[in-house]
Amino acid sequence: MPTAVKILLAAALAGLVLMLLPALVVPSLLRHADRTRITHAQTDIRAFATALASYKVDAGEFPTAEQGLRALREKPEGVKGWAGPYIQADVPKDPWGHDYVYRYPGEHGGVPDIVCYGADGQPGGDGINADIVSWEKS
Repeated sequence: MPTAVKILLAAALAGLVLMLLPALVVPSLLRHADRTRITHAQTDIRAFATALASYKVDAGEFPTAEQGLRALREKPEGVKGWAGPYIQADVPKDPWGHDYVYRYPGEHGGVPDIVCYGADGQPGGDGINADIVSWEKS
């Protein structure tokens, strides 16, 4: 076999490998990034729940739905006993850039409901679009 043909075959094989490698690696990296975002949202929700428990100890009740999670950072008007801030920075967006949803009274016991609507920012969904909620253990 002539040398030029061998070089062309080797180059074609190398090109094929370089085209297939991303197709195999990229989906794995995307799944890992999605899992990291889900874990981040779960961690944020647990941190909010802990901060809200401290808020309730000091103020005697949880923030209203209107006061929301901002009450963990800024003293709501008329709240006595507030000893915050209860979080060190402004309330973050969820890992997909959406606001966390805060409801009090909640629908799952005597504590607030905190919800991240996932990647699509809409209620419901599956996979990365599934809701991440405070009342389910992660």
